Amino acid sequence: MPFMILKPMHNLDTLQLLNGLTPEAFLAEYWQKKPLLIKNAIPNFIGLLSPEELAGLACEEDVQARIVQKKSDKWLVKNGPFDDADFTKLPDRDWTLLVQSVNHYLPEAAELLNQFDFIPKSRLDDLMVSYAPDGGGLGAHVDSYDVFLLQGSGYRNWKISSQTDLSLIEDAPLKILKNFVSEQEWILEAGDMLYLPPQISHWGVAVGDNCMTYSIGFRAPKTQELIHEFLSYLQENLNETENGLYSDPDLQLSNQPAAISDAMVNKVSVMLQKITWDNNTIADFLGKYLTEPKPDVFFGPAKKLSMSKFISQLQQKTIVLDLKSKMLFTDNAFYLNGEKLTLSDNLNACMQDLANQRYLNISHQTNDIQVQFASVLYESYLAGFISFE
Repeated sequence: MPFMILKPMHNLDTLQLLNGLTPEAFLAEYWQKKPLLIKNAIPNFIGLLSPEELAGLACEEDVQARIVQKKSDKWLVKNGPFDDADFTKLPDRDWTLLVQSVNHYLPEAAELLNQFDFIPKSRLDDLMVSYAPDGGGLGAHVDSYDVFLLQGSGYRNWKISSQTDLSLIEDAPLKILKNFVSEQEWILEAGDMLYLPPQISHWGVAVGDNCMTYSIGFRAPKTQELIHEFLSYLQENLNETENGLYSDPDLQLSNQPAAISDAMVNKVSVMLQKITWDNNTIADFLGKYLTEPKPDVFFGPAKKLSMSKFISQLQQKTIVLDLKSKMLFTDNAFYLNGEKLTLSDNLNACMQDLANQRYLNISHQTNDIQVQFASVLYESYLAGFISFE
């Protein structure tokens, strides 16, 4: 769908974005430690899209969207995709539309996220945009991730607390705190921003109509999730030498046939101890895990090009990562959407530029370099992970 951009993004003053702090000072004093209110973080910012455009995006089949409504004393949640009738039925107040991963659909949203590159891209989750009329909000709640709450149009009242009482309202469709007690309170207007580390209770309520908030979230995987995914990774990457069978040619007769013997425990212990890993293993796991697209992310196939035509495009145009693509690198490997790229060392610097900037122009490189790049990126192009502009 076409968008009317209300305020294009340009390179911002990071000191202003962080309330006069350098990125180093912000990381040392606030990141994962305490909240920070930043008045006029982005001067003249009123948003990247209108409420009507956000609603139109919420009607798309592949977009994750929710409407949260408080009706009397009950909370209601409806998941998208929506249609016009869903919006015409809504009351004049006390509801919120939330759209996830707006950066997957709006280039200016991806550009906004780039302003937060002082936080590693490996931690970046997405940009969620919400719209609410007067009274709209999600109730008091706690997030397990870091978030910058940037106000677009309208006003929002934020209350926060470091309380330890995290008991929840029973039978609510959201995790809403039962006994929220505010410790600090502000009203944010266009361009203001609030940083919240994990586990800070907060409650935002729209003040007046046309309240739009841009939530820049940073991923914090749970320990249990990391363990589960890492064990799955190890299982998929076991050496063939570890694919043998349990054997016990020295089996001894026992008068307790149901007992698991110490000998069996010891043999299995020896088998399991063959499963080892080092930092290179963990780096490879993280590269694949952190770039793996979420289950709801799909890529459309690119326009078919032969390898020779693909090389010709590389020689003339700029390579651009698809808005949905995630690319990260370690000391010696590159990962794109869960896949490890194989390339020679002489391509490392340029490939780092592609990962960091999300675009790359190699028209000035030698023909040999261009051909090597083509061999690395051709399959990614066909999969829709990259394109040309």
